[in-house]
Amino acid sequence: MPCRYAPLPMFDPQHALLSQRLAKVAAAVAAAPGEGAAWMPADEAIGLCREQQPELARIVDARDLAALQAVVAEWLAGTRLLPEQDRGVLHSALKAFKKSMKLTRLDDESRLGVGPMSGGRRSGIIGIAPPARFDRAVFDELVRTNRLRSGGHGIYELPPA
Repeated sequence: MPCRYAPLPMFDPQHALLSQRLAKVAAAVAAAPGEGAAWMPADEAIGLCREQQPELARIVDARDLAALQAVVAEWLAGTRLLPEQDRGVLHSALKAFKKSMKLTRLDDESRLGVGPMSGGRRSGIIGIAPPARFDRAVFDELVRTNRLRSGGHGIYELPPA
């Protein structure tokens, strides 16, 4: 019998969210409960941070779908902190976004005819495409937590200060 499970791309713990990965696994396992292969991405993802997340490791090792769905629901509701690894990725992504935004604005302000001797003009750039090294889900999570705003069409903005 062919496997109905479509494998997820490799998990990169420095640029992707463990919580999002486990949410996708929970959905895949719920859709095909008899497929043991659906748990393989969870094994891969949790293997990289097993020591920091013993409760998640226990849930994945036990193949406890109900517990995994409960944890994912708590993450989405905001009643449970995201894993430490995810908080680090979100911090790094926001820092990279701010630096990219700053450099983009500086580049725009350094054009000919916009210098201090010609009246000077501030950049009108308010949003940029996020750094490509991070998953889009990372920036969607930053929007969900109100640390960024979505400008539409893949453009993100910093919220007003």
